[in-house]
Amino acid sequence: MRPTLLAMAGLLCCCGPVAAKSRFTDDPYPSTYKAIASGPVLIEHATVLTGTGTRLDDADVLLVDGKVSAVGQRLQAPADATRVDGTGKWVTPGIIDVHSHLGVYPSPGVRAHSDGNEMTAPVTANVWAEHSVWPQDPGFGMALAGGVTSLQVLPGSANLVGGRGVTLKNVAATSYQAMKFPGAPWGLKMACGENPKRVYGGKGGPATRMGNVAGYRAAFIDAAEYRSKNQPKDQQPKKKRWFSRASGGEGNDSGGDTGGKRDLKLDTLAGAINGDILVHIHCYRADEMNIMMDLAKEFGFKIAAFHHGVEAYKVADRLAQEGICGALWADWWGFKMESFDGIQENIAIVDRAPGGCAIVHSDSEEGIQRLNQEAAKVIANARKIGMDISPEHAITWLTANPAKAMGISTVTGTLEPGKMGDVVLWNRNPFSVYAQAEQVYIDGARVYDRHDRSRQPVSDFMLGQGGAP
Repeated sequence: MRPTLLAMAGLLCCCGPVAAKSRFTDDPYPSTYKAIASGPVLIEHATVLTGTGTRLDDADVLLVDGKVSAVGQRLQAPADATRVDGTGKWVTPGIIDVHSHLGVYPSPGVRAHSDGNEMTAPVTANVWAEHSVWPQDPGFGMALAGGVTSLQVLPGSANLVGGRGVTLKNVAATSYQAMKFPGAPWGLKMACGENPKRVYGGKGGPATRMGNVAGYRAAFIDAAEYRSKNQPKDQQPKKKRWFSRASGGEGNDSGGDTGGKRDLKLDTLAGAINGDILVHIHCYRADEMNIMMDLAKEFGFKIAAFHHGVEAYKVADRLAQEGICGALWADWWGFKMESFDGIQENIAIVDRAPGGCAIVHSDSEEGIQRLNQEAAKVIANARKIGMDISPEHAITWLTANPAKAMGISTVTGTLEPGKMGDVVLWNRNPFSVYAQAEQVYIDGARVYDRHDRSRQPVSDFMLGQGGAP
């Protein structure tokens, strides 16, 4: 009998809180995630893609105490290690999705489950996606079967600033805190282009792209002032200061400062300026990406990644120079005007720029189940224009690069000693159309096995609906 998420949650218990970098990122709802207890595991004689650009043939991966202990050939394992025959199979780091809405737009997709967009104001930096996450979403289990071990759940794109995103470990739980990736920074979701002006054009909000930019600037003007007033004096930055109407300034439509009262919206924006909250921007057009990079310079924040970016290929060199990742689809384009000028070589061109950081993301409860095949599309389309991309390089789009953009690359995303034992065993080259994830390990524990029904967790919601055997 397959375990339910509720039953498996009993294996999780409390661990220490996330360390805050500033008062703007104090966490009153800290992670309670703890790795499932597991013994050592040795996967032998597999083709290993480490996520560092290296491929090892007939190699082993040793997991001990929930971490990668060693990667190489003919490894020695503890006597009590579980040995897994990887002959003819491939091993990669666990897949990481930088852009997901699982849990906040869960399945089934009914109005009662629509919790991903707080469409009450153009700037809702005060909301946190984690407070909408429904751990019983069947999509988590489906993503696990596709090799996804970690994911960033973001608010939707209706707003100029949609709120904080949260990074989760893809484990069975009854609370989001028990899924919350220990120590991961929050992401800040922003959006440019058509969506905010369409949603708020008739509601007194921005109705044009110039209105969008004015809205970002007004919000960050308030945040910069709030930040300068609410940090210890020895940490107060020597940055520009703006005057709000509340302090007698003129020409500022930002709504004024808070008069000393704590403001959840400004906490988030100030945390982004500090660099403690990573900025992720939904943006399609090259001209708008340029504007957003200039906005970041004006207010001193760093953009971690542009998401969707169907025109990212037009600014690939600047993205690389600025150290900004492109979190992109393999071939989605043309479904609205701002996505019209997409090309199927987009990811390959962003990747090719010296220092480029390309990511294959989903933004889909279905696409997250086959991110390996989405990456395979990129390899195929690049080959058509004479760009030969190896599997050992392409895997970085799904593991190392999203980990970098999410601020967790020191602990996951590659198979290196000391990192989390988040591992996928594939039945063949993961970029084959016939590839399937056979086993998935999170922190060294086998949480999914295609050939063992007891290791195929099903949400209690699905059991209650008669949707699982």
